[in-house]
This record gives sequence, structure tokens and C-alpha cells, in this order.
Amino acid sequence: MWTLAGQGWWRGRALAAWVTEAARKGLLWPHLAPARGTAAEARAPDRCYSSADRKEKIDMSCFPVENIRNFSIIAHVDHGKSTLADRLLELTGAIDKTKNNKQVLDKLQVERERGITVKAQTASLFYNYEGKQYLLNLIDTPGHVDFSYEVSRSLSACQGVLLVVDANEGIQAQTVANFFLAFEAQLSIIPVINKIDLKNADPERVEKQIEKVFDIPGDECIKISAKLGTNVESVLDAVIKRIPFPKAHCRNPLRALVFDSTFDQYRGVIANVALFDGVVSKGDKIVSAHTQKTYEVNEVGVLNPNEQPTHKLYAGQVGYLIAGMKDVTEAQIGDTLYLHKQPVEPLPGFKSAKPMVFAGMYPVDQSEYNNLKSAIEKLTLNDSSVVVHRDSSLALGAGWRLGFLGLLHMEVFNQRLEQEYNASVILTTPTVPYKAVLSSAKLMKEYREKEITIINPAQFPDKSKVTEYLEPVVLGTIITPDEYTGKIMMLCQARRAVQKNMMYIDQNRVMLKYLFPLNEIVVDFYDSLKSLSSGYASFDYEDAGYQTAELVKMDILLNGSIVEELVTVVHKDKAYSVGKAICERLKDSLPRQLFEIAIQAALGSKIIARETVKAYRKNVLAKCYGGDITRKMKLLKRQAEGKKKLRKVGNVEVPKDAFIKVLKTQSDK
Repeated sequence: MWTLAGQGWWRGRALAAWVTEAARKGLLWPHLAPARGTAAEARAPDRCYSSADRKEKIDMSCFPVENIRNFSIIAHVDHGKSTLADRLLELTGAIDKTKNNKQVLDKLQVERERGITVKAQTASLFYNYEGKQYLLNLIDTPGHVDFSYEVSRSLSACQGVLLVVDANEGIQAQTVANFFLAFEAQLSIIPVINKIDLKNADPERVEKQIEKVFDIPGDECIKISAKLGTNVESVLDAVIKRIPFPKAHCRNPLRALVFDSTFDQYRGVIANVALFDGVVSKGDKIVSAHTQKTYEVNEVGVLNPNEQPTHKLYAGQVGYLIAGMKDVTEAQIGDTLYLHKQPVEPLPGFKSAKPMVFAGMYPVDQSEYNNLKSAIEKLTLNDSSVVVHRDSSLALGAGWRLGFLGLLHMEVFNQRLEQEYNASVILTTPTVPYKAVLSSAKLMKEYREKEITIINPAQFPDKSKVTEYLEPVVLGTIITPDEYTGKIMMLCQARRAVQKNMMYIDQNRVMLKYLFPLNEIVVDFYDSLKSLSSGYASFDYEDAGYQTAELVKMDILLNGSIVEELVTVVHKDKAYSVGKAICERLKDSLPRQLFEIAIQAALGSKIIARETVKAYRKNVLAKCYGGDITRKMKLLKRQAEGKKKLRKVGNVEVPKDAFIKVLKTQSDK
């Protein structure tokens, strides 16, 4: 740099300033200049950026409440929610149009691997309609029944929904469930028929289904192809015309609802908030209604779809807020935030999620217990529907009993633990929560309630202590082509289901409603249904309370000793088949000993199934080359006595890997 050294420091500064300005304008290196009119600058109108640093912060006061629309996209699995979200992001300039835009909002590795949405994701879109600038807050939701809690939470921050239906498959079970979630929340519903570009698409048939099942006029349906972008603009126009703006007031004291949160290693808890009243800005002191702790706001902003800081957030808007919450327990989903010394009445929040499936989770190595504990705490902050109880086992050590909304939810949680926190765990076979009505006043005093809930089969009370057992039941909805109806009815009857309703939604599709015991569908019902119907049937369920059932506690015995970890609760009619299966699995897993091992399944004192692991046996007759038979009999008798003595004194140590093979969910289910 001869300019800096030889021509004086002032010339060097002038040259440096010229280079910086030329680079910014793209005169020196055009490929490095920020592209005007692309996603870099198409996020909000020019006047909405702060003059100090135009690209840095957006002035959210440019969007009065009348110009804000908060909406969700809801649908059955694989009906094109995330694809439609990608097109809406492209149309509004939030992301550049490229061929790589697939599931942009699905940020988790597990979502990209499985091709499903697991976490509801938020994005703020800026859209110019008839000369006015609108702020559209979009929430893309999951479609699987196990994540319906995510959907119900997302709807609390919205005033309307896009109900997406596949033009080929038509209305499916989760479409019906999601419609009623939105209907109960009294939201505006815009039906969108997607995938009209497919060869077998029949939008007219789907239109009639929507009219018959949901009582929405067919002319209100918008027909689009999210993949090709056909007619997607009319969806944005319908959002502005048909969805009402939020009823919020900037002049009222701050009331913000925390509807989701994530944990950042460096910044602490990032809370997704919907502002119902007031204004929040950096430096404000806010209070949590749940913990009564005071925090200072470090950053506020919107997701576009990535984090974009703003000066303030105003009533009716949806964004994120960082306030130095370092502990994962501080940001409760459904909490209300308000300004310090301006207390308000907390918002109703959310009904807590009701776990449908419980499974034991243990670290593979007990030295990893604290790391796994930290990982579970951070992940439950992001997924608040998981219920955690401390648990311990003689064979597997200290661990937890976790409650999930379903089997896929359990698998995804386990996969996220492995991918995001590098934690390897042992996950036991899922069970459901049973109830028992106690018989005596003494027991009621001991348990402090008449009805106790049992989530661990080892704590199942004896029949002499209770008047009746109760098992959880669900109301299942199955939608299937009518040629599979007979097979599906037989499957449901085999699972102790009671038929409640049957309705044709069009000429060749049937909607069946059954009351199922939850225990019968929790492990492999969905797979059996799919294989019977060649993949065409869809299934959804909702909680329907508890019913009386003949339940029995089944013990597994090894040489007469009960193995506590293998205790299960089964229906009386299914006890033999379940007991036989566990005994066979244990026989394949246990190593042989020098003595015989009897594996038995017992109901109380009655043995219902048995398998035997044969002993290692030395050939004591090898040295006998002929001779009298009594010589051989004497040797065999002595060996039998030795084995009998060994069996009395020898304990069967069940190795950890044998437990893992028997307890964990079967890979073929």
C-alpha cells in the first residue's frame, strides 16, 4: 500500500473510503454487491427501514393493526402445507426463487429426513395489495395426529386458517380433526385444493366432499398447484379479504403470549410471542406472569423466515423476544409477559397436553446421566408436550418415564436427542396410563385420592385393593376406499373396538368411527391399517376418557424369581399371546448357563406360558466304551444332582443387552 506509506495518511484514508463506496455500489466486484429487488431488500418497503442502517432494522409501526393478518396452514400429512409455505415466501420476496426451495421452514434434520413437519414454524411476510403494505404472519403446522398439540397452540396466535386438501386423495382423517380444531377456535377457514396438476387429480370431487363434510360452499374453494405456483397469488388475496385483522390495541398495557420457545446456547431462551396489547422494545423491563421474575429485553424482531431484529413490536404482531432467560424452566409455553409495574390479567394460555404413551428412557452408560438430563430439559423446552417423571430400574439404572402424544412423537423425540445432543439412550416398550379405583378408606387415605393413575406397570395394585380398573379409550376416525371396508372392520374387531358410526363421504370413500382401547392401537395398529388398505386408509384419534376393563398384571419369572423390569399390564383376553411372545423373545436373548433356566409368564400364581433355556451339558459318558449300563446311569444321576444343586444356588443374572432386546420397541413394528 504505497498510498498509505508514501503519499500521506490522509490520501490513504480517502482511497480506503473510495474503495468501500465503490464496492458497496458494485463497481469493483459486482458479484459481491447486495442485489437490489431480491430477497435481500424485498422484505419491507423502503420507508419502513431505519435511516441509520437501512438493511438492519424494520420499523414495525408502518403496519397498523388493520393491515395485519395472522394465519396458519393446516392439513393432513403430505397434502402440501410446506410446499405452499415455500411459494408464499417466494411471492412476498422473503426468499429468492430457486429450485432448492423445498421445505424451507422445516429446519430440523429429522423433518428433512422424514419429509414431515414436526415443529410449527413462523414467518412474517410483507405483501403489497391494492397499494397498501400488509404484514402477513404465517405459521406452518405439522399434519400428523401425534403433533396436534403444536397445531392447537399455533391457532391461538391466529385469526384464520388455510385448510389444504389434496386434489387426488381428498379429505383425510387429520383434515377432519384439524378443521374442528379451527372451527372450535372460531377462526375464518379458507379451503385450498392443492395438487391440481396431478394426472389423477379430481378437484370437483374434493369440492363436493368439502361441501358435504364441512358445510363450506364449493365456490369458496381456491384451486392451486403449490409445486408449480399455479394460482397461489389468489391465496394471498383471499387471506387479506377473508381473514379479519387481530383485535388489539397499542395504547393498552403490554400483554404478550408465549406460544413457542427454543433454547440457544449463547443467548438463552428465544420466545416466540404474539402481542395482544401494547408495545415492546429493546431495553424494556418485562415480567413473567408464571414465575413473577423480571427480565430486561435484549432483542425483539420478526422471523422472515430467519431472525430479523426490529426496534419495536406492536399489538397484533407476531415475533420473537430475547430477554436473558438462562434457565430452561423459565420460559413456559402459554405464559403471559407484561411490562414491569404495569400488571395485567394473564391470557388463558393453553390446555396442557395429555400424554397418550409412556416409555422408560435410560442412558446407555450411567456416567452420561447428567448430560442426558440437560439434553432432555432443553428439548422439552422446545417440545412442551413431553411429560417427564424421574424413574429408576435395578437393571438399567437411573432414568426417566416420559409421556408422549403418540408413537411417532416418541420416535422423533428420540431421534432429535441423538442428532441435536449426541445422546444415545435405551427406550423401553411404550405403555399407556391406566387408572384404578381404590376399595377401602385406609388405602384412599394412604394415596390421598380415590382414583390413582398408574404409568409404571410395576406399581400396578393388586385386585384385592381395587374395586375396578380403568383403561384409556380413544375415538378413532378411519377414512378409506370402500373396497377395504370389510378387512378394516375385522382388524378393528380384533383390537376390541366398538363401531360408533359409518358414513359415505362420496361414492367410493367411507368414514368409519370406532371407540378403541388405546393400548390396542399404540404400537402397530397404524402399520397394520396401512398394509391392509395398500396405504390408502388414513387414521386419526382423539381422547375419549376411560372405560372399565378386565386388566391383569403379568409377571415374568426366571427360575421362580420375578423380574420387575418385565412386568406388564394386559387385558385378560390377550394375556396368553402377550406372555408367550415375551417368553420367546427372552429365550432368544438370555445366554445359556450351566443349569436350566425356566422362563415363565404368570398371572398371580397361575403360569400361562413357559419357555426353557437348556443348560450347557458336559458329555460325562465320553469315557465309557461299553461296559455295564449301571455305570452310565450312575454318572448321569450324579450330573443331574449337580445341576439341581446349581439351580438352587445359582442366580440368573440378566445381562443389560438382553433387557434392551426385550424391552425396546420392536424394529418390525
